[in-house]
Amino acid sequence: MAKPSRIVLGAAAILAATALAQQGGQKPALDDIASGKARVIDLSYAISDKMVPWPGDAKGFEAKTNATVEKEGYFTRSFWMLEHYGTHMDAPAHFPPGTTTVDKIAAERFFGPAVVLDVRKEAERDPDYVLSAKDIAGWEAKYGKIPAGAIAVLRTGWSARWPDVARYRNQDANGKMHFPGYSVEAAKLLLDRKVSGLGCDTLSIDPGNSPDFPVHRLVLGAGVYQLENLADASGLPEAGAFLVAAPIKLEGGSGGAVRVFALRGN
Repeated sequence: MAKPSRIVLGAAAILAATALAQQGGQKPALDDIASGKARVIDLSYAISDKMVPWPGDAKGFEAKTNATVEKEGYFTRSFWMLEHYGTHMDAPAHFPPGTTTVDKIAAERFFGPAVVLDVRKEAERDPDYVLSAKDIAGWEAKYGKIPAGAIAVLRTGWSARWPDVARYRNQDANGKMHFPGYSVEAAKLLLDRKVSGLGCDTLSIDPGNSPDFPVHRLVLGAGVYQLENLADASGLPEAGAFLVAAPIKLEGGSGGAVRVFALRGN
């Protein structure tokens, strides 16, 4: 009988091959990692107290040493952190009318083909740029219709500002932030395509100048999770990679830290 971990990994490999075949791209499999035919890209920031918190969050993370090798013969720590800090997942329960907590999201939704929506040039010209339905139509004209179960990644280039708090938040004299995000129309189209999640390399999938988070309410209300503060995604192709998002299984959590990996062919 196969071990549970091998069953999960085997299912992930099958899902990856199937999804990528639909998009006509390369089909990196797990066996390709060891052979060097595929590359794993880590899209997560290491958790520490030096990350960029949301304005108003005085403390995001704290670690305490519980045992040392010198004294106890082994090393352990305890830590405290906000659910929405660093690279994290927003569970639907984070904003009404969403209700699903992070531990209740179906595990198969953490695996999917990556749909990388590149707006780096637009964001460089306009920090308030929002992804439009026209941008998505342009992606589909190149690569075909976005498959159900895909995970969208908005690549704005904002990760180049991390972890500089002032540059990453990009606040004006009135304290309003300015960074790119998804438009409501783009989010509606992605939901129509039945994506599993929406991600971004900024503090929020809503643009920084949004006063009321309409994309959060729409996406989370539809039962779809969000990935925020993704690390440098410049190594990802616009189509053909496969994403794995593994959040902390925190009972009753509105979200939590997530490790996000992209698997792409070399």
